[in-house]
Amino acid sequence: MHAWTVVTMLALGLAIAPHNVALAKETYQNPILYADYSDPDIIRVGDTYYMVASSFHFSPGIPILRSRDLVHWTIAGHVLPRLPFAPEYDMPGPHTLTDAVSKPVGGTRYAGGVWAPSIRFHAGRFYVYFATPDEGIFMASAAHVEGPWDAPVKVIDHPKLEDPCPFWDDDGTAWLVHSRHGAGPLILHRMSPDGRRVLDGGTVIVEDKARLPILEGPKLYKRNGYYYILAPFGGVEKGAQVALRSRTITGPYEQRVVLSQGTTALAGPHQGGWVETPSGQGWFVHFNSTGAFGRITYLEPLVWKDDWPLIGTPIADGTGGQPVARFALPETGSRPTTDTLQESDAFSSARLGVQWEWNHNSDDSRWSLTARPGYLRLGAGSAEHLVTARNTLTQILQGPRARITTRIDPAGMRDGQRAGLSLFGVGPSWIGLVDDAGRRRVTLAVKGVETGGPVFTGRTIDLRADVGPDQTVRYSYSDDGGASFRSMGDAIPLARFSWWKGSRPALFSFTKGTKGGSVDVDWVRVEHPQGGER
Repeated sequence: MHAWTVVTMLALGLAIAPHNVALAKETYQNPILYADYSDPDIIRVGDTYYMVASSFHFSPGIPILRSRDLVHWTIAGHVLPRLPFAPEYDMPGPHTLTDAVSKPVGGTRYAGGVWAPSIRFHAGRFYVYFATPDEGIFMASAAHVEGPWDAPVKVIDHPKLEDPCPFWDDDGTAWLVHSRHGAGPLILHRMSPDGRRVLDGGTVIVEDKARLPILEGPKLYKRNGYYYILAPFGGVEKGAQVALRSRTITGPYEQRVVLSQGTTALAGPHQGGWVETPSGQGWFVHFNSTGAFGRITYLEPLVWKDDWPLIGTPIADGTGGQPVARFALPETGSRPTTDTLQESDAFSSARLGVQWEWNHNSDDSRWSLTARPGYLRLGAGSAEHLVTARNTLTQILQGPRARITTRIDPAGMRDGQRAGLSLFGVGPSWIGLVDDAGRRRVTLAVKGVETGGPVFTGRTIDLRADVGPDQTVRYSYSDDGGASFRSMGDAIPLARFSWWKGSRPALFSFTKGTKGGSVDVDWVRVEHPQGGER
């Protein structure tokens, strides 16, 4: 799905842009990514742009996106092959949601993991800093975005910290700014020059609960002798962006609101980062919360006036900037590409595509791309419910319309096993097959309640999920090789924003029996039908 449309400025009738350049005849349309890349941060190295985003409990962790034009992106890889922070990321089991007889067995870390990473390029290396809510602040580094990435080192050994951002000053000194769990205040540390440890206990540099409530997500920069912190405040749903400015890194900092809803429909333009093109154009990437689609990604122009940034287009009353719906394409020096985020997969490689992330660390003994070349084999571990099942394979949902279809060979299923296609989150729904003593039945499940359909006796089954801009999903299946599909059930609300993430397409297999079998997934195809609101 293309993230932008070429249109003439005459047809758009756009007002004069804040850039002091003539508007190009080509524009982009927001959001640039209708996908849940939350808490984005961005840098440019040469003529290439890199973006990181929160990944929470999903593994591998911290996706890295790459672009040449700031509008079209592909997934370059991940920083963390696995989440090494606690045993719960391996989902030790067996799992039960509740246990009335004794205390719960097993564990999960939904909503844990990687929160709000930042990315920087320093002294020829990429650095990514991030916090986990239970363990501390970490850093990983690599010479190349594709890896290999060094194992993460703990920079601060303290829980309940969030949103770290490093900064290397002109004199070589290194600094780290971050917030606390629950948002605010902003705390600054000196760091060792290699960025591996802090050198002090930290100093509060910004705290203003009256004017800047819920202050979080700081990104630290330097320009024209000023230190700047760009940060959201006021909360995800209705907040705004503030610019903080000081001649010294330790403050005191002046403040000015530089991006808010204004007269637009985009409430709460939230956390993001600033980048410049080689020609000196400024741009700001941020997210906006959209319920079941998660927190999707927007691109705003950024200009400077009197050494203050203004993001978006000016609000008429002079109170800062507001988001743009369409705008002239960035002058990056590169022509617009047709790159898109990876989605469909024929499982023809011996490695999983970079679009895939497991719901926690995978059990590698229960999946394979080589046991039957050209197929993904998913073995079934024991679980009572889908959310406590390991090896659920997910990817980020792209909206506002999506059709996800997969073909599954169930020959290896065993009694008690479930397998299929889900829109995954808290209270997930799914369509699939349930094996009951060798008799397989097409089944629809919503929030753990399974409704059996017809008995399936074929060799392969195609499962389909149609997602609409009303944030619902309709499931269907085909037992004739995709020639026709039969609907099952009515439109089902997607799992709303849960565990800090949006709803995600997922492949799964688990068993309530004593011995799990397996299924072979032939392919997954993702399409984006026309008629959406983009």
